[in-house]
Amino acid sequence: MQQIVPDFLLADRYRLREPIAAGGMGEVWLVDDERLMRPVAVKIMRPGTIDEMVMAKRFREEALIGARLTHPNIVAVHDFGEDGSLAYLVMEYVPGRTLAQVLRAEGPMDADRVRSLMLQVGSALGATHRAGIIHRDVKPGNVLLMDDGTAKLTDFGIARGAHAMSLTMTGEVLGTPHYLSPEQALGRAATPASDIYALGVIAHELLTGAKPFDAETPVATVLAHAHAEPPPLPLSTPTELARVIRECLAKDIRHRPVDGTDLVARLEAMATPSQPVRSPATPPRLPARPAAASVPAVRTPAPPVPPPVAALTDAGSVAESARPAWPPTGRAYAVSGLVLALFLALIGLISR
Repeated sequence: MQQIVPDFLLADRYRLREPIAAGGMGEVWLVDDERLMRPVAVKIMRPGTIDEMVMAKRFREEALIGARLTHPNIVAVHDFGEDGSLAYLVMEYVPGRTLAQVLRAEGPMDADRVRSLMLQVGSALGATHRAGIIHRDVKPGNVLLMDDGTAKLTDFGIARGAHAMSLTMTGEVLGTPHYLSPEQALGRAATPASDIYALGVIAHELLTGAKPFDAETPVATVLAHAHAEPPPLPLSTPTELARVIRECLAKDIRHRPVDGTDLVARLEAMATPSQPVRSPATPPRLPARPAAASVPAVRTPAPPVPPPVAALTDAGSVAESARPAWPPTGRAYAVSGLVLALFLALIGLISR
């Protein structure tokens, strides 16, 4: 049996440097591609696993799926092959840590960062779903985070086409219990919205630092996804971001974003979480009224002020008209005197 150890030369081309991850289907190694002189990541199927034929088929399926997906937020697949008893998958090497490692080391994240990660992973899922593929294992361990903040979705080992037959072994449950959608928990088929649910669980975990559904056993955790409501998000979570995450976590698939593209559209439609609320615009200043022409004051008694008059508004309600100021001002006296003088002049003209 071939030994998977450092400095081993795989397929006379890929020299193993060091292991960087391990999963249910195999180990991932940092490898030097001696033909193209570049570092790559190689996933190698563990020898001696149960039902190796099914596992090898999954490796081929993952390679075919990876070859169909080209996106800046998806780890690229370069090659697939077999070397003796080993099946291997050659992928883009992404320097950095998994989102799970970052969360363990740094704890909860702020809303801006969570929204950015949701946008990036959602965009990757959008490309996946448009290609007719469902990931079915979206979780922090399958999201690689580079130092510049770029997120890349990886591990399509249990992904399948939306209408394809799945490669399962008897009694096997696909997916990770902490990120399993309610429909999958109830034994129904996964859909693109199932991936969106998993991403909603991740977002909740990134904001709170804890998994929203984490019961004592995997079975209890799966049942919680199907029937329990998630804990509340921190009070500091922006309202719009909290609303989108709640939509992702809806038990009823009809109330979730339908796929990654729909989720990205909802996230882009909301304001940036840290963007301050703008105060209402100051109304424009009205131009100053021109000063009234001075009129010589005529000291005559002012006419009596009429009582308020009720006016019928457009809505049919009765409104009292504005009551003139009392006592009258000097300007009021002047206007009244001018009116009276004009009236007397008119009477004089008529009487001539």
